[in-house]
Amino acid sequence: MKKTILFICISLLLYACTEGNKASNASDPTPTQTEKQPFAIVIHGGAGTILKENISDSMELAYKTVLEQSVRMGYKILNDGGSSLDAVEACIRILEDSPLFNAGKGAVFTNNATNELDASIMEGRTKNAGAVAGVTTIKNPITLARAVMEQSEHVMLAREGAEEFAKQVGVTLVDPEYFYTESRMKALKVAQNKNSISQTSLYDPYAKDDKFGTVGCVALDKEGNIAAGTSTGGMNNKRWGRIGDSPVIGAGTYANNRTCGISATGWGEYFIRGVVAYDISAMMEYANLGLNDAAHKVIHEKLPEMGGDGGIIGIDHMGNIAMVFNTPGMFRASIDKTGDLSIKLYSED
Repeated sequence: MKKTILFICISLLLYACTEGNKASNASDPTPTQTEKQPFAIVIHGGAGTILKENISDSMELAYKTVLEQSVRMGYKILNDGGSSLDAVEACIRILEDSPLFNAGKGAVFTNNATNELDASIMEGRTKNAGAVAGVTTIKNPITLARAVMEQSEHVMLAREGAEEFAKQVGVTLVDPEYFYTESRMKALKVAQNKNSISQTSLYDPYAKDDKFGTVGCVALDKEGNIAAGTSTGGMNNKRWGRIGDSPVIGAGTYANNRTCGISATGWGEYFIRGVVAYDISAMMEYANLGLNDAAHKVIHEKLPEMGGDGGIIGIDHMGNIAMVFNTPGMFRASIDKTGDLSIKLYSED
């Protein structure tokens, strides 16, 4: 008899707990993105002397339209469960295909009136990376950089060797004439006229003020993986096969799931010397700084002390976004971990 009573009591207790849990679960709201693994994306179209008074309303609209198209494409990939690498490559390809930015189709000219393109990509789980430098026939250098990462044992390939590799792996090639734009040719002639007195000088003052347009992207996907990529045509009127920071892992591009992903834009020589992208990650890892604090220290203190200028975009492993620059403007757009879209051009935005 006692066993029967005990059995009935236990059964009633289990039933009450089950119904209580059902009621509790029924009242719980649907988990938001921030309660799950967050995902987010940020892009840039270069930093430099970007002033509202120098950009017409129609050009401002054109820049914002392409930036929005790019960032929305990357966000859709992430929202659909795609990888951060896929999102980064897709975003940068859109920017490379636009003549508005100094990458791909809109690349500036060298002193010899050619276009030499650089790009890199990195993923933060394994810290694998790929880069290309000085290519002249690659429609989308970011795609070739990813191919170097995934289909070769190397990190960086340059010039004719990189283009030979592109043929082997089926990356799209174009005639160098594809990269010609009238606006970039005019900019080259202006630079050459300004520097005509000392054509062999190591210092080109015009190039310093005409370097914005490099593009980049950083993304965090639903698996918690960070990827970063950067693509550029380099400095207007550059000579002697000059290579900037964009294809240099740790300088223009870096990704580490434990800390952040970074894509940089600015005067490349200083970003190389300061190992800027890695420096921000290292300050987070070893000094326990947050992403924004680390980026501000590097961009507003350490970089200017050397004489450099420019900016970075970044995302940390929790989905927080940074867009930090010490120039009058930086083309930038993001969709954060709450799904909010932001598109900005100027420092006062």
